Amino acid sequence: MNKTLNKKRLPLYCPSCSAKLLVSKMVCLECQTEVCGEYKLPVLAQLAEKEQQFVLDFVKSSGSLKDMAKSMGVSYPTVRNILDDLIVKLNNMEQ
Repeated sequence: MNKTLNKKRLPLYCPSCSAKLLVSKMVCLECQTEVCGEYKLPVLAQLAEKEQQFVLDFVKSSGSLKDMAKSMGVSYPTVRNILDDLIVKLNNMEQ
């Protein structure tokens, strides 16, 4: 069985109204200490799963768009466009 199918993913948007979700509670699995409050997710955690995977693959390929294109089976300009779109998205998220 594929492990990725069983992984639970952190939801980014409310299933009821589609608003962005905030982290409000974290729990230590060792001692059960709880931290409560309203915290924004880190910028990279706010990306869609496919975008997060692209960032991981990009780092693992040492930032080589040529290697990314080869491993993704697409052209260099396609990978460049994906990266450019991601850069715009990240810049907008940080404002």
